[in-house]
Amino acid sequence: MSNEKKSILEILPQKQIFFLGAIVAFFAITSMGFFVLLFSGVTLSNTLNNEKALVSERAVTPPQPSVAPAPPPSPTNIQIAAVTEDDWYKGATNAPITIVEYSDTECPFCKQFHQTMNQVIENYRDSVKWVYRHAPLDSLHRKARREAMALECAGDIGGNKGFWSYTDELFRVTPSNDGLAENQLFTIAKNAGIDEKQFTDCLESEKFAAEVQADLDDAQKAGLRGTPYSVLIVGDKKIPISGAQSYEQVEQIIQSVLNS
Repeated sequence: MSNEKKSILEILPQKQIFFLGAIVAFFAITSMGFFVLLFSGVTLSNTLNNEKALVSERAVTPPQPSVAPAPPPSPTNIQIAAVTEDDWYKGATNAPITIVEYSDTECPFCKQFHQTMNQVIENYRDSVKWVYRHAPLDSLHRKARREAMALECAGDIGGNKGFWSYTDELFRVTPSNDGLAENQLFTIAKNAGIDEKQFTDCLESEKFAAEVQADLDDAQKAGLRGTPYSVLIVGDKKIPISGAQSYEQVEQIIQSVLNS
Protein backbone atom coordinates (compact mmCIF):
# COMPACT_ATOMS: atom_id res chain seq x y z
CA MET A 1 0.00 0.00 0.00
CA SER A 2 1.28 3.46 -0.94
CA ASN A 3 1.68 6.12 1.83
CA GLU A 4 1.25 9.07 -0.62
CA LYS A 5 -1.52 11.50 0.32
CA LYS A 6 -4.04 12.16 -2.42
CA SER A 7 -5.80 15.47 -3.10
CA ILE A 8 -9.53 15.72 -2.79
CA LEU A 9 -9.83 15.99 -6.60
CA GLU A 10 -8.13 12.59 -6.96
CA ILE A 11 -10.42 11.00 -4.38
CA LEU A 12 -13.79 12.38 -5.63
CA PRO A 13 -15.51 10.83 -8.60
CA GLN A 14 -15.46 12.75 -11.89
CA LYS A 15 -19.17 13.61 -11.70
CA GLN A 16 -18.84 15.20 -8.24
CA ILE A 17 -15.78 17.15 -9.39
CA PHE A 18 -17.83 18.54 -12.31
CA PHE A 19 -20.66 19.69 -10.03
CA LEU A 20 -18.19 21.24 -7.54
CA GLY A 21 -16.57 23.26 -10.33
CA ALA A 22 -19.93 24.46 -11.57
CA ILE A 23 -20.89 25.64 -8.08
CA VAL A 24 -17.59 27.53 -7.66
CA ALA A 25 -17.97 29.17 -11.08
CA PHE A 26 -21.55 30.19 -10.28
CA PHE A 27 -20.55 31.94 -7.07
CA ALA A 28 -17.62 33.65 -8.79
CA ILE A 29 -19.78 35.03 -11.61
CA THR A 30 -22.51 36.07 -9.15
CA SER A 31 -20.01 37.96 -6.98
CA MET A 32 -18.53 39.78 -9.99
CA GLY A 33 -21.99 40.79 -11.17
CA PHE A 34 -22.88 42.13 -7.72
CA PHE A 35 -19.82 44.40 -7.59
CA VAL A 36 -20.40 45.61 -11.16
CA LEU A 37 -24.00 46.53 -10.35
CA LEU A 38 -22.90 48.22 -7.10
CA PHE A 39 -20.30 50.36 -8.89
CA SER A 40 -22.78 51.30 -11.65
CA GLY A 41 -25.35 52.34 -9.04
CA VAL A 42 -22.90 54.60 -7.21
CA THR A 43 -21.80 56.23 -10.49
CA LEU A 44 -25.41 56.78 -11.59
CA SER A 45 -26.29 58.25 -8.19
CA ASN A 46 -23.36 60.71 -8.33
CA THR A 47 -24.31 61.73 -11.87
CA LEU A 48 -27.92 62.37 -10.87
CA ASN A 49 -26.83 64.37 -7.81
CA ASN A 50 -24.48 66.50 -9.93
CA GLU A 51 -27.23 67.18 -12.46
CA LYS A 52 -29.65 68.12 -9.66
CA ALA A 53 -27.05 70.50 -8.17
CA LEU A 54 -26.46 72.11 -11.58
CA VAL A 55 -30.20 72.56 -12.16
CA SER A 56 -30.58 74.04 -8.66
CA GLU A 57 -27.68 76.45 -9.24
CA ARG A 58 -29.18 77.60 -12.53
CA ALA A 59 -32.53 78.16 -10.83
CA VAL A 60 -31.04 80.21 -7.99
CA THR A 61 -28.54 82.20 -10.09
CA PRO A 62 -30.21 83.70 -13.15
CA PRO A 63 -27.97 84.57 -16.10
CA GLN A 64 -26.39 88.00 -15.69
CA PRO A 65 -26.78 90.49 -18.52
CA SER A 66 -23.64 91.69 -20.23
CA VAL A 67 -23.19 95.41 -19.50
CA ALA A 68 -20.70 97.39 -21.55
CA PRO A 69 -18.44 99.59 -19.36
CA ALA A 70 -18.89 103.34 -19.65
CA PRO A 71 -16.34 104.85 -22.06
CA PRO A 72 -13.57 106.84 -20.39
CA PRO A 73 -13.71 110.61 -20.87
CA SER A 74 -11.95 111.84 -23.98
CA PRO A 75 -11.83 115.12 -25.95
CA THR A 76 -14.77 113.83 -28.00
CA ASN A 77 -17.30 112.70 -25.39
CA ILE A 78 -16.97 115.07 -22.41
CA GLN A 79 -20.26 116.73 -21.54
CA ILE A 80 -19.83 119.78 -19.35
CA ALA A 81 -22.06 122.72 -18.48
CA ALA A 82 -21.02 125.89 -20.26
CA VAL A 83 -18.95 128.39 -18.29
CA THR A 84 -20.98 131.51 -17.51
CA GLU A 85 -20.59 134.74 -15.58
CA ASP A 86 -22.11 132.95 -12.57
CA ASP A 87 -19.06 130.71 -12.23
CA TRP A 88 -16.32 131.54 -9.71
CA TYR A 89 -13.00 132.03 -11.47
CA LYS A 90 -9.42 133.28 -11.26
CA GLY A 91 -7.36 134.57 -14.18
CA ALA A 92 -8.27 136.48 -17.32
CA THR A 93 -11.98 136.66 -18.16
CA ASN A 94 -11.35 136.04 -21.88
CA ALA A 95 -8.33 133.74 -21.54
CA PRO A 96 -7.82 131.32 -24.46
CA ILE A 97 -7.67 128.37 -22.04
CA THR A 98 -10.27 127.56 -19.37
CA ILE A 99 -9.67 124.93 -16.71
CA VAL A 100 -12.84 123.85 -14.91
CA GLU A 101 -11.99 122.08 -11.66
CA TYR A 102 -14.43 119.92 -9.68
CA SER A 103 -13.22 119.82 -6.11
CA ASP A 104 -14.01 118.45 -2.65
CA THR A 105 -12.80 120.73 0.17
CA GLU A 106 -12.01 117.79 2.49
CA CYS A 107 -10.07 115.84 -0.13
CA PRO A 108 -6.31 115.96 0.62
CA PHE A 109 -5.50 115.66 -3.10
CA CYS A 110 -7.77 118.62 -3.83
CA LYS A 111 -5.86 120.62 -1.23
CA GLN A 112 -2.63 119.74 -3.02
CA PHE A 113 -4.05 120.54 -6.45
CA HIS A 114 -5.44 123.86 -5.17
CA GLN A 115 -1.85 124.99 -4.63
CA THR A 116 -0.94 123.77 -8.12
CA MET A 117 -3.75 125.76 -9.73
CA ASN A 118 -2.84 128.90 -7.81
CA GLN A 119 0.67 128.54 -9.21
CA VAL A 120 -0.76 128.06 -12.70
CA ILE A 121 -2.74 131.30 -12.40
CA GLU A 122 0.28 133.13 -11.02
CA ASN A 123 2.34 132.15 -14.08
CA TYR A 124 -0.38 132.08 -16.75
CA ARG A 125 -2.77 134.77 -15.58
CA ASP A 126 -3.35 136.11 -19.11
CA SER A 127 -3.66 132.68 -20.73
CA VAL A 128 -5.68 130.61 -18.25
CA LYS A 129 -9.07 131.05 -16.61
CA TRP A 130 -9.55 128.76 -13.59
CA VAL A 131 -13.19 127.93 -12.83
CA TYR A 132 -14.08 126.29 -9.53
CA ARG A 133 -17.04 123.90 -9.18
CA HIS A 134 -18.11 121.65 -6.32
CA ALA A 135 -17.89 117.85 -6.17
CA PRO A 136 -18.40 116.84 -2.52
CA LEU A 137 -17.99 113.09 -2.17
CA ASP A 138 -20.40 112.37 0.67
CA SER A 139 -19.35 108.73 1.08
CA LEU A 140 -15.78 109.83 1.85
CA HIS A 141 -16.14 113.30 3.37
CA ARG A 142 -19.38 114.00 5.23
CA LYS A 143 -18.35 117.64 5.91
CA ALA A 144 -17.55 118.57 2.31
CA ARG A 145 -21.10 119.37 1.19
CA ARG A 146 -21.69 121.86 4.01
CA GLU A 147 -18.31 123.43 3.32
CA ALA A 148 -19.22 123.75 -0.35
CA MET A 149 -22.34 125.67 0.70
CA ALA A 150 -20.11 127.85 2.92
CA LEU A 151 -18.00 128.73 -0.13
CA GLU A 152 -21.14 129.70 -2.02
CA CYS A 153 -22.32 131.88 0.86
CA ALA A 154 -18.96 133.64 0.94
CA GLY A 155 -19.24 134.34 -2.77
CA ASP A 156 -22.84 135.48 -2.48
CA ILE A 157 -21.88 138.02 0.18
CA GLY A 158 -18.40 139.02 -0.95
CA GLY A 159 -18.52 138.43 -4.71
CA ASN A 160 -15.80 136.67 -6.66
CA LYS A 161 -13.12 138.15 -4.40
CA GLY A 162 -14.93 137.00 -1.26
CA PHE A 163 -15.37 133.51 -2.70
CA TRP A 164 -11.68 133.07 -3.41
CA SER A 165 -10.53 134.63 -0.15
CA TYR A 166 -12.70 132.16 1.74
CA THR A 167 -11.77 129.18 -0.46
CA ASP A 168 -8.02 129.81 -0.29
CA GLU A 169 -8.18 130.17 3.50
CA LEU A 170 -10.27 127.04 3.97
CA PHE A 171 -7.85 124.94 1.93
CA ARG A 172 -4.96 126.46 3.84
CA VAL A 173 -6.26 125.57 7.30
CA THR A 174 -8.14 122.31 6.78
CA PRO A 175 -6.22 119.12 7.69
CA SER A 176 -8.50 117.34 5.17
CA ASN A 177 -10.49 114.10 5.59
CA ASP A 178 -13.17 115.80 7.72
CA GLY A 179 -10.58 117.25 10.07
CA LEU A 180 -11.89 120.83 9.91
CA ALA A 181 -13.91 121.80 13.00
CA GLU A 182 -17.40 123.22 12.37
CA ASN A 183 -16.68 126.50 14.17
CA GLN A 184 -13.77 127.10 11.80
CA LEU A 185 -16.22 127.86 9.01
CA PHE A 186 -17.25 131.04 10.81
CA THR A 187 -13.68 131.96 11.77
CA ILE A 188 -12.64 131.66 8.13
CA ALA A 189 -15.50 133.95 7.11
CA LYS A 190 -14.34 136.55 9.62
CA ASN A 191 -10.71 136.31 8.44
CA ALA A 192 -11.84 136.63 4.82
CA GLY A 193 -13.74 139.84 5.58
CA ILE A 194 -17.19 138.23 5.16
CA ASP A 195 -20.03 139.61 7.28
CA GLU A 196 -20.49 136.98 10.00
CA LYS A 197 -24.22 137.50 10.53
CA GLN A 198 -25.06 137.26 6.84
CA PHE A 199 -22.75 134.29 6.47
CA THR A 200 -24.35 132.44 9.40
CA ASP A 201 -27.87 133.07 8.15
CA CYS A 202 -26.93 131.92 4.66
CA LEU A 203 -25.18 128.75 5.77
CA GLU A 204 -27.88 127.68 8.24
CA SER A 205 -30.59 128.17 5.61
CA GLU A 206 -28.76 125.87 3.15
CA LYS A 207 -29.57 128.44 0.52
CA PHE A 208 -27.13 127.00 -2.01
CA ALA A 209 -27.78 123.28 -1.54
CA ALA A 210 -29.27 123.01 -5.04
CA GLU A 211 -26.31 124.81 -6.67
CA VAL A 212 -23.84 122.46 -4.99
CA GLN A 213 -25.80 119.42 -6.15
CA ALA A 214 -26.01 120.83 -9.68
CA ASP A 215 -22.21 121.13 -9.77
CA LEU A 216 -21.84 117.53 -8.60
CA ASP A 217 -24.29 116.32 -11.23
CA ASP A 218 -22.36 118.24 -13.87
CA ALA A 219 -19.10 116.70 -12.65
CA GLN A 220 -20.48 113.18 -13.03
CA LYS A 221 -21.70 113.90 -16.55
CA ALA A 222 -18.27 115.29 -17.40
CA GLY A 223 -16.55 112.04 -16.38
CA LEU A 224 -15.84 112.40 -12.65
CA ARG A 225 -14.26 109.27 -11.13
CA GLY A 226 -12.63 110.96 -8.16
CA THR A 227 -11.46 114.34 -6.98
CA PRO A 228 -9.92 116.56 -8.05
CA TYR A 229 -11.17 116.25 -11.60
CA SER A 230 -10.61 119.02 -14.15
CA VAL A 231 -11.42 119.69 -17.76
CA LEU A 232 -9.20 121.95 -19.88
CA ILE A 233 -11.22 123.72 -22.55
CA VAL A 234 -9.77 125.46 -25.57
CA GLY A 235 -12.19 126.23 -28.38
CA ASP A 236 -14.25 123.11 -29.01
CA LYS A 237 -11.58 120.82 -27.57
CA LYS A 238 -11.89 119.38 -24.05
CA ILE A 239 -9.02 117.63 -22.30
CA PRO A 240 -9.62 115.74 -19.02
CA ILE A 241 -7.13 116.22 -16.19
CA SER A 242 -7.66 113.54 -13.55
CA GLY A 243 -6.19 113.66 -10.06
CA ALA A 244 -3.77 115.99 -8.34
CA GLN A 245 -1.31 116.34 -11.17
CA SER A 246 1.80 118.36 -10.48
CA TYR A 247 2.38 121.89 -11.70
CA GLU A 248 4.91 120.58 -14.23
CA GLN A 249 2.35 118.15 -15.65
CA VAL A 250 -0.36 120.80 -15.96
CA GLU A 251 2.11 123.27 -17.46
CA GLN A 252 3.11 120.70 -20.07
CA ILE A 253 -0.56 120.35 -21.12
CA ILE A 254 -0.97 124.13 -21.27
CA GLN A 255 2.18 124.58 -23.34
CA SER A 256 1.15 121.86 -25.78
CA VAL A 257 -2.19 123.65 -26.29
CA LEU A 258 -0.67 127.09 -26.63
CA ASN A 259 1.89 125.82 -29.13
CA SER A 260 -0.53 123.81 -31.24
